[in-house]
Amino acid sequence: MAIDFSKIPSPCYVLEEQRLRNNLELIRDVKHRSGAKIILAFKGFAMWGAFPVLNEYGFTEATASSLAEARLAVEEMGSPAHTYAPVYTDDDIDDIIKLSSHITFNSLTQYNRFLPSVKAADKKVSLGLRVNPEYSEVATDLYNPCAPGSRLGLLATQLDDTLPSEIEGLHFHALCESNPEELRKVLASFEERFAKYLPTLRWVNFGGGHLMTRKGYDIELLISIIRDFKSRYPNLEVILEPGSAFAWDTGYLVSTIEDLVENNSIKTAILNVSFTAHMPDCLEMPYKPIILGAVEETPELPTYRMGGNSCLAGDYMGNWSFKKPLKVGDRIVFNDMIHYTMVKTCTFNGVKHPSIGIWNEQDGFKLLRAFGYEDYKNRLS
Repeated sequence: MAIDFSKIPSPCYVLEEQRLRNNLELIRDVKHRSGAKIILAFKGFAMWGAFPVLNEYGFTEATASSLAEARLAVEEMGSPAHTYAPVYTDDDIDDIIKLSSHITFNSLTQYNRFLPSVKAADKKVSLGLRVNPEYSEVATDLYNPCAPGSRLGLLATQLDDTLPSEIEGLHFHALCESNPEELRKVLASFEERFAKYLPTLRWVNFGGGHLMTRKGYDIELLISIIRDFKSRYPNLEVILEPGSAFAWDTGYLVSTIEDLVENNSIKTAILNVSFTAHMPDCLEMPYKPIILGAVEETPELPTYRMGGNSCLAGDYMGNWSFKKPLKVGDRIVFNDMIHYTMVKTCTFNGVKHPSIGIWNEQDGFKLLRAFGYEDYKNRLS
């Protein structure tokens, strides 16, 4: 049964449950065959209304980048978090320790500052350091943690010949929606710089960016790389923490055309959603999303730019062509809008935040959350 988008409230993020299940089956297979631990990165997908589905497939752990995410891991996934943040604060550290199974520090300064707090806590937490492998093929500097001058992770030259005795793991992150061949190169650079520490450790975290659910991704190569690494270092648990891979191509952002304007022969459909507020990666990466029923700009077809409903002059993308002219009231459905969307939204201009729902073939559409004035107001004072 196909989704009837005319029956979906607009605007709304809609997760298609079966697509999520398909991804979870694939990721679970990679986990079992590679021997790696694969956990969800909340920074890419934190739609906790879908966590019961993840739990069905054995995914009950997550990586957190803040106290709020660590709390979400415990409250909604039922397990303490693997926590890494560029900085921790005195206000948050005690709660982060309580809510975490692993804590990774970005610098030795942070490690030395908060080690007494960890030791004073009445629980065991596995400590790690984030390191910079100094190699990444991420082309957009905004997303490249290994760019020259990066603030993320320790360089090999900043470490002594031995690590502090309390450190049990190393964490690197140098991928972004990447292929396994890129992981192979990053891993080679990581081992070249940090292999001398590995025999004494318990775990290595390969970070995120492993887009194993994308069509054409070489799953067998990923499994081979992980198994080969584990054969060299049988003492180490290998951890992967993808975000996009869990939610890749699992749903939509449903919007409505509220006006049609024209300037210098450019026709713009103004929507009840915003690129800057609801689809920020489109402008930041940038990338052009897929619209259901639209094609790439074609001279003989009606062609439109899509405009957001904020006052930002650059809140638009384009151009798309359609089989027939658009009109006010038409639904515009953006595909693959579940990962790195809800987690990055804002209420700039007070624009209405899209609702959140799940669709499956048995029950149809289920609304999980709608947003209103109080959500906007309470963020500001």
